[in-house]
Formats: sequence, C-alpha cells, structure tokens
Amino acid sequence: MAQIRIARRVLTECIAAMAFPILLLSILVVPVSAPVVAETDRSRARWCGVETMPLKPSDHSWAQWVAPRLRSRSMWRTDLPVFVTAVLLSALSLLVAFFGFIGAAALVFSPVLWLFGIAAQVGPFTPESVRETLLAMPAGIVLGAVTTTVLTGTSFLRDLLLRTFSRSRDPDLLAKLEELRTSRASLTAAFEFERQRIERDLHDGAQQELVAVVMRLGMLEATATATAAAADQERIVRLARQAQAHAERALEQLRDTVRNIHPRELSDLGLIAAVRELAARSPLRVELNSTGDDAQLSSPTATAVYFTVSEALTNISKHAGVGSARIDLRCATTDVHVGVHDDGVGGAGIYAGSGLAGLRERMRSVGGNLEILSPPGGGTLVVASAPSQPPW
Repeated sequence: MAQIRIARRVLTECIAAMAFPILLLSILVVPVSAPVVAETDRSRARWCGVETMPLKPSDHSWAQWVAPRLRSRSMWRTDLPVFVTAVLLSALSLLVAFFGFIGAAALVFSPVLWLFGIAAQVGPFTPESVRETLLAMPAGIVLGAVTTTVLTGTSFLRDLLLRTFSRSRDPDLLAKLEELRTSRASLTAAFEFERQRIERDLHDGAQQELVAVVMRLGMLEATATATAAAADQERIVRLARQAQAHAERALEQLRDTVRNIHPRELSDLGLIAAVRELAARSPLRVELNSTGDDAQLSSPTATAVYFTVSEALTNISKHAGVGSARIDLRCATTDVHVGVHDDGVGGAGIYAGSGLAGLRERMRSVGGNLEILSPPGGGTLVVASAPSQPPW
C-alpha cells in the first residue's frame, strides 16, 4: 500500500509538471482558475490518501459552483494560496522531473548509447570509455531514486500547505455544515409530517362533514319535492339545490386542497402511481414513460419529485401554449430522475419567488437538484434528480 501511494504521488507530480504551462496561463484569469485548481488539488490529496473535504457538490457543474465561490471570502483565504502553491511547486516538479528522470535514463542507458557512438553527457559528466558507461549505470539508478524521493517530498509539501491554508477554517466549517445538515433534516421531516397531518385532518374532518351536508341536502330536496305545498315547493327545492351546488363546489375545492397538500395516492401507492394519477387529472394530453421500482424512494424524495411534476404541468397548461406534455420518470435503487417536456413557446426560467424556485430548494433539501432548459421557441424541459434516500 505504501508503494502504491508513493507511486501515486510521483505520478501526480509528473502530471503537475506537464500541466505547468496551463497553470501559468491560468494566472491571467486567476479569480476563476483559483477555485478550480484548489478543488483539483483537494482531489489529488484524497487520491494520495489524505483526508480532505471536497467543497464542490457532486451534483453541481463547475460553472454552477465557481460563480458563487468567487463571492466567498474563503476563496481568497484558501483557494488563492493553494493556487499560488500549485504554480510554484509545479514549476519545481517540472525542473526535478525533467532533469532528474532524463539524466537518470541517460546514465542507465549510457552503455547502449555508447554502442551507437553517442556519449551521453549528464551535467559535467561525459563518459570516455566503456568502463565509465558501465559505472554510470548505478549512478543513474541512484539519480532516479533521488528524483523520486524529491518528487514524493514535493507532494507531501503540497499536502502540508493545503492543510495549513485550510486548517484554520475546516473545524468551524465542518461544524456548521453538520449543524446545517441536521437542521435541514429536521425541518424537512417536520414539514413532511405536518403536511401529512393536515391532509389527514382535512380528509377525516371537514371533508367528511361536507359529504354529510351534500347527502342531507339531497335528502331535503327529495323530501321537499314529495311533501311541500305547491306554493312553497318550488322555492324550497330551488334553495336546496343551490345549497347543494355550493356544498359540492366547496367539497371539490377541499379535495383539491387536500390533494395538493399531500396526495393520498403518493402515500398509498407510490410515486409512479401518483404521477400517473396526476397526468390523468391534467387538462393536458400527457404521455408518461416510467421505468424502475419506486419502492426504495423515501417519502421526502418522492414528495419533492411529485410536486415538481405537478408544478411543471401547471406551468405548461398556463404558459406554454400547447395541449400536450411528456413525462419521463426513472426510478432506481440509488436515485430517481424525472423530466417534463413540452413543445411550447419556451423562454421559461427559475426566478426568485417563483414556484419552480421553491421546488428547486425543496429538491436540494433532499440532496437533489432541479434544472430547466427553455430556449425561446424551443420548448421547455424541466429536469429533477435526487438520491433515493436523503444524505442526512
């Protein structure tokens, strides 16, 4: 294992040496390049066996991560020093690797080169006989070992400086991150529990009472029709029918409210069945393509995906100017992925305070993400993905 780690360190230093010209050019755009180089160096350290915390979320692209990172103080306190260190140590690795390994190779293969009439000069040494070329071989091996040792030491120096620049902030950052994860988990769980409680109370309480009102108004209408005097019969029946119509509308609105708080199909039948029911109720012609098994999905994840699809269909019916949509839903044991597509006018986006902005934050609360692709005139694609189980 130790030999493997040393080999990894030497390899990464050789790669850093070859990347030195790119690092040199990246100085021209240092505010953007510093976070990228620093995060790459953290990945290098982890590959070499050093415990470092990645700062870029796995579900974010480099552009999504770098933009807000530029406004962070830690970019200037941590990333910029790591970037400067990377440039300087890469220059050192370039010199050591180039002269060390090439010189070692020239000494080791000195007898072969002598056979072709080439006297391999390494520094001040130039062989003048076969005997000297043979003596140069062990010197070449020693030079290769020294070069490997220096590159390994350079790699350890990178680790030391990386930890030095990060140490002052890592404990606080980790503590705050853990606190944030705990509070997010508690908030999401409490929010989900409260939604289910409200749905249950409305379904078992007010909704049942309205059902009873509708039934009794129907009975009143029937009784009035059969027993009331002719003068009052028409008025009683009209009032009963009006009251029944009002109660039926209230009951329908209450059912929609209950369904929007937490759909019963989602709790009883799972995400795929709930999305299928959602597509059937939509005024759009919805094509649903679903694959996989949703049995592994946690309730917060399934709920977040469900309401993302619901909001996307609502936006299509209101703004897209088309009468159809397509839903592609894929459930796996490790994650869930959904895309809602239409061929409408496009030009949609995730704006502060909008429904999609709230849903994106909800997807992030379960470790997922939401993106929207909507070129003007090219339709809209809403894509959401999340792990089956939240990361908290």
